[in-house]
Amino acid sequence: MLQQHTAGNPMNSSIRWTYLKPREIVSELLKKGYSVSRNIVRYLLKKHEYVKRKAQKNITMGGHPDRNAQFENITQLKQDYLDAGNPVISMDTKKKELLGTFYRNGSLYTQAAIQTNDHDFPSSATGSVIPHGFYDLKRNTGYITLGTSHDTSEFACDSLFQWWVNEGIIHYPKAKSLLILCDGGGSNSSRHYIFKEDLQKTANALGLEIRIAHYPPYTSKYNPIEHRFFPHVTRACEGVVFHSVETVKTLISRTSTSKGLTTIVHILDKIYETGRKYAADFKEIMPIVFDTHLPKWNYRAIPQE
Repeated sequence: MLQQHTAGNPMNSSIRWTYLKPREIVSELLKKGYSVSRNIVRYLLKKHEYVKRKAQKNITMGGHPDRNAQFENITQLKQDYLDAGNPVISMDTKKKELLGTFYRNGSLYTQAAIQTNDHDFPSSATGSVIPHGFYDLKRNTGYITLGTSHDTSEFACDSLFQWWVNEGIIHYPKAKSLLILCDGGGSNSSRHYIFKEDLQKTANALGLEIRIAHYPPYTSKYNPIEHRFFPHVTRACEGVVFHSVETVKTLISRTSTSKGLTTIVHILDKIYETGRKYAADFKEIMPIVFDTHLPKWNYRAIPQE
């Protein structure tokens, strides 16, 4: 009977599945004169290697010929910076969250059910919050800047500035350079000159060399912040309604692990302009120094006097 209700993977003939549920198989067998229970059907499915599984998001959507070379480059850069006592920071932005009585995944111990809006209309929000994160690989610490405007390159660089003056310079007073590992898109896109311009301004303001190493396309899950920090932030906020920015700050500040992870949170209540363009002459006089090896993903902002 399964032969009529089975599909397969055209790229792998050994992978097959059925879209029928056990109760539907019982019903179909009953029509053919076979009376069996669901337990028997489940047993037979398992015997023939039909096990209930979820699809796994493991197929890379796009490869890049320089992917492995960049991973090797990042590995070497991390080791060089750590050996020299310079900070290695992983950077990324979590998705924007609406403020208000909106449903959020997760459960809590409560004396009564928490009531939320039945629709998540942005027009009903009292505001929004954008968590921009940094993860210190050496110290196993996280730092979150909560923006209330837009996720722009200026916001990303202001967040970096706040991290350095509040945390970085305290723990790395002798640092000569800062290595930042980040994705290749979003507010810190490897293709946008506006990010490079804002990055140069930040390097000038801090008086510190900032080296950027972007992960290749479709490999953001390998960015350390994605699996060492953000999952714990999500866990700390599960099920709680984000009524205000202060609520979000309190929740994220609780992020910790038994392995010693700690978190500091800072609110950056500044309005950021979207659609900004880099200066007309920036591309021609740009002081950004690109590496000779994979320059599209590796470059330095050296402070200018």
